[in-house]
Amino acid sequence: MTMWFNTIKKWYTMFPDLYSAESIKVFVVAGYITPQQYKEITGIDYTPAA
Repeated sequence: MTMWFNTIKKWYTMFPDLYSAESIKVFVVAGYITPQQYKEITGIDYTPAA
């Protein structure tokens, strides 16, 4: 999972117009990152989409 975490974090940082905090939730749902890693990347607590 570390590879995905590093890649997603880089994308989120480099391309803020393409990757929002909301769009990063897809990677948690898919199992690529954990909710804790989501918070580390975005600075926001993970809450599932309604």
